[in-house]
Amino acid sequence: MGGMSGPVWGRAEQQDFRSRVRGTLLGVAVGDALGGPADALALDEIRSVYGPEGLLDLAFGHGRRGTVTHHTQLTLFSVDGLIRAQVRRDTGAWHPPTDLHRAYLRWAATQRDWGPDERRKDDGWLAREEWLYARREPTRALLIGLGDETMGTLESPKNPGELGPEAVARSAPFGLLVGWEPQLVIQLAVECAAQTHGHPIAYLSAGAYAVIVHALACGDSLDGAVQRALALLAGRPGHQPVSDALQHALGAVRQGMPGPARVEELAGDGTADGLLAASVYCALVGEDVRHGLCLAVNQGGPSAAAGALTGGLLGALHGETALPPAWLAELEGRPTLLELADDFAMEMTQGPALHGPAGSSPGWLARYPRA
Repeated sequence: MGGMSGPVWGRAEQQDFRSRVRGTLLGVAVGDALGGPADALALDEIRSVYGPEGLLDLAFGHGRRGTVTHHTQLTLFSVDGLIRAQVRRDTGAWHPPTDLHRAYLRWAATQRDWGPDERRKDDGWLAREEWLYARREPTRALLIGLGDETMGTLESPKNPGELGPEAVARSAPFGLLVGWEPQLVIQLAVECAAQTHGHPIAYLSAGAYAVIVHALACGDSLDGAVQRALALLAGRPGHQPVSDALQHALGAVRQGMPGPARVEELAGDGTADGLLAASVYCALVGEDVRHGLCLAVNQGGPSAAAGALTGGLLGALHGETALPPAWLAELEGRPTLLELADDFAMEMTQGPALHGPAGSSPGWLARYPRA
């Protein structure tokens, strides 16, 4: 499989891929929605509010059950940016980090503006979705990182001291570039993470998460996917804390019954590497998706990020049909998530039919403008 040539897309392969894309995006969102209401609560507070077993079902947040946070919003814009990057390749301008940065600036506009601005002709369809113009606890690092037009790069990253998990939690879509070599996937995820989270622990955790999702989307086991991430991290400066965290997660699997104490120990003080480790652990030991997600969110750290990361792994591993249907039924933004997932799968498997030498679909270019 050379460079970007990618897999051969027969019907069964396309359907499997689409199911994994849907599973990944819905998994991120449903984990985010589950964890959101517990995000700022310590474990004893979660139990006093939701009962001795903790949070086991979607709870009220932002006026209803099933609402998502900024993790899901930004994951959607990651997908939008990746589709736009593919569409722009035809113009000869091929620099995906710039396309992702533009997408993240469109997200930043949703956090400032009352609603979609019809005058912005290059927005495409996602930035016109009214429901995305809700402020859902975006962190300071995100608002500062995307607060002006300057793009953070690895040479000159935004927020170089920032260790939080927010960049990791928007990075699942990079793993869905199944036609790309894993080293290109990790590089793109790392470069895009540095646009808001400039500490090596934060951006290397984002890269590791993306290549784990990538291996899962290509049909690998979770254990095999983590081994692949460790191999790709090894040569990168500053990788040791992230590699140690992943090793710690694998080791914890063999240490007795899973429970909140183990998850909290892995998550540590809520930094990117700790959240990555906790989510890998929850995905490994969860008996099913529901159990894995409940394990992830019932802890004193950032529950929404833990849920989003765990959901992305389980969705990529098992596909959309493994996700709890009752939760999907109440999930905010599900039509948008499904539409975007199917557009991404269509672009990745049938891009030349949408925009190529033989001509372009005007409808597609209205959805994903080349500008």
